[in-house]
Amino acid sequence: MVATRIRTTHVGSLPRPQELLALVEAEDRGEEIDREAYERLLDQAVHDIVRKQERAGVDIVSDGEMSKIGYATYVRHRLSGYELGDVPRATPADLDAYPSWRDRQVAEGTAPRYVRPICRGEVAYANGRPLEEDIARFEAARAGTGVDGAFMNAPSPGIVALFLPNEHYASREDYLGALAEAMKTEYETIVGSGLYLQVDAPDLAMGRHIMYRNNSDEEFVESAETHVEAINQALRDVPADRVRMHVCWGNYEGPHHLDIPLEKIVDVILRAKPATISFEASNPRHAHEWKVWSTARIPGDKVLMPGVVDTTTNYIEHPELVAERICRFAEVVGADRVLASTDCGFGTWAGLSVVDPSIVWSKLGSLAEGAALASARM
Repeated sequence: MVATRIRTTHVGSLPRPQELLALVEAEDRGEEIDREAYERLLDQAVHDIVRKQERAGVDIVSDGEMSKIGYATYVRHRLSGYELGDVPRATPADLDAYPSWRDRQVAEGTAPRYVRPICRGEVAYANGRPLEEDIARFEAARAGTGVDGAFMNAPSPGIVALFLPNEHYASREDYLGALAEAMKTEYETIVGSGLYLQVDAPDLAMGRHIMYRNNSDEEFVESAETHVEAINQALRDVPADRVRMHVCWGNYEGPHHLDIPLEKIVDVILRAKPATISFEASNPRHAHEWKVWSTARIPGDKVLMPGVVDTTTNYIEHPELVAERICRFAEVVGADRVLASTDCGFGTWAGLSVVDPSIVWSKLGSLAEGAALASARM
């Protein structure tokens, strides 16, 4: 029997250095910045973040999304059709149910900070330079390292639609279709560069208590199917085994008592084209749902990428717990179809990291230790 080593990765975003953060935020606001200093800091940040991942034991690394203000809204700098405007942000329904906790988060500055782009024209991929620069910077940073592989994030059409509201297209379906065609360019460019693509699709779970908060579960599931169709439309010319898809219920500390159960959406998730499925599996609201995967109809070409480390708490998971979680999924699909990961990103929005940056690396180190333990037990 050939031993299988459980490889490790994470969901993508990592804390930005403080000196870089101010420039990322200023650029997103459209302010004049010292471009030479910005590029220099970005180069150094990506170089450092790759090596920190390698030292922590991460096998498949990312650029940490160093250049992005957030995992979804950054696309306004690459797509046409968007203007900044004053549209109220939809808050998660679970936070509105506990307004004292919601307001405390806002007062303490732990809520996301970003400008609000609104779709008021035809959406198209209009500016490929930032992506080309991100890819080149990441490639240079990986030179001389021994990492197994690398990936780059891009948002799903549905999560763009959630954060960047539509005031132009006649229907949500039309908007999703336009976004799919626009994001197709970004997806194919990432894969064409030799990187794995990770499509971030929290809309398939978190969308229930934000975008579709006034709908029933059944109506949400039906809508989620259209979101998956948009993902598949955008990926129609990309090999499935070069793509990962991340699904989550929102990377924030909150009640999460209104999260739609995994069992209601798992079939929809599995109809998406990406071969690797990333999902939350360690936080207190979803850790028990490993059982759902044990009964789900999982196609033989799918790889499970469970979150075995939480990203909203400063507890450092014990490697034994990490190994236990990994082994549960290995028993479901086999060790060769499990990629150990985190629940979500550690820097989903620039400047907003619930986990202290110094603790991030210890948590990733525990992930690697746990994966090694699980590998030995396989």
